[in-house]
Amino acid sequence: MAPAEMPTKKDSYKNYTKVAEFYPLSVRGFTQSEQMFRQELSRFSAITHPVLDIGSGTGRTVLAIAESLPEVEIIAVEPSTTMRAVLMHRVMQDEDLRRRVTIFSDPIQAVPLPEKLGAIVAYGVLGHFDRPERQHLWRQLMPKLAAGAPVFVELLPIGKPVDFEQKLVQGEQIGRRSYEAVFSGKAEKGDLLRIKARWQISGGGAPPCVIENTNFWHAFSLEDLAQETGLQLKRLTPESGILFS
Repeated sequence: MAPAEMPTKKDSYKNYTKVAEFYPLSVRGFTQSEQMFRQELSRFSAITHPVLDIGSGTGRTVLAIAESLPEVEIIAVEPSTTMRAVLMHRVMQDEDLRRRVTIFSDPIQAVPLPEKLGAIVAYGVLGHFDRPERQHLWRQLMPKLAAGAPVFVELLPIGKPVDFEQKLVQGEQIGRRSYEAVFSGKAEKGDLLRIKARWQISGGGAPPCVIENTNFWHAFSLEDLAQETGLQLKRLTPESGILFS
């Protein structure tokens, strides 16, 4: 692959623009991960420091945190304008969320953080960072973790770069239209995966249309994260777990 084809970090945030509307459909396959996240998070009811949510997307983790920890402050970080617009809309519809959720558009490295964090949530985001970037991130965040504070993580269930193709969404019906999505991956240099999403929308009397999107993901395991952070790992699902001291 020619270097010119590689996206910059800014480009990687923009890569969500074409498919942001389909995000709620694509994460339906991770229902167990979200259920386990809510269940485990509710066990940390003693958390008093703010919870940092890296890569909040359209708000699924923000809502889970808010409902599982009814009093805690939430710092939501989402650089994608399209995804953040949905997040902002969700927060604005709820007086309690407006009081507790602070939204930042900057990359996490540039976000002003409080002295202490009660927990960190990084669902579906850490693969956008290569190993040196992750190491820099951990050096920034780990000193801020309160004693015993958990780090909740969710990755793609792919521990190393491999070619794959998977129908992630099949015949999901919304009104008169049907949605299908095929995700395919191509192993690139090092730990990098080139991931292509192909969405096909049909029905409702309109001609079928296809929307395609390409993004990049560094493939590594939850065990790799535990080693990087020096924390212990409790696996929740094949793609998610808790890191703790």
